[in-house]
Amino acid sequence: MDFPFAQVLKSGIIVELDYMHPQEQEVVRALLNVVIVEGRTYPQKQPLSQVEFSAYWLSKDAFVVRASVQDAIHKPKEILGAFYLKPNFPGRCSHICNAGFIVQAGLRGQGIGRFMGEAMLLIAANLGYEAVMFNLVFETNIPSITLWQSLGFEIIGRIPRAAKLGDEQVVDALMMYRALH
Repeated sequence: MDFPFAQVLKSGIIVELDYMHPQEQEVVRALLNVVIVEGRTYPQKQPLSQVEFSAYWLSKDAFVVRASVQDAIHKPKEILGAFYLKPNFPGRCSHICNAGFIVQAGLRGQGIGRFMGEAMLLIAANLGYEAVMFNLVFETNIPSITLWQSLGFEIIGRIPRAAKLGDEQVVDALMMYRALH
């Protein structure tokens, strides 16, 4: 795959997907920390320090979606979303990968997540992974569940009372899986 590659979203926004550059790490960390503080989709309770972010998000491959230079609505190269891709398990099970996704709050529902999800499936296959597994998709995260099922993921398990959301609501988490071949 050649990076960056561009796409026009259903909203008309022109975006490009690329490997995250070192100078973009702090912007992505800040975006992730906003999502963590929202308390509805990620397991962390507190914002991540740079060291914690590096260990969690940058341990393997990290990607961003930027506004394209042709997009007059957003600042050129503004980061609209991001995801990581890494082995879900070590050693003999490292052919199954895991990924985590974030999108700027005001841009959700415009196709950025779908673009990243579709790209992740292609990238994961090109990197030699044989399957993708999500360990903790909170049952209240209907947009994510709907997206992943539309991309061929199956619910393979349920973890009862796995997450205490920011409002102290306790919810189950789903494990989702998709083979790549």
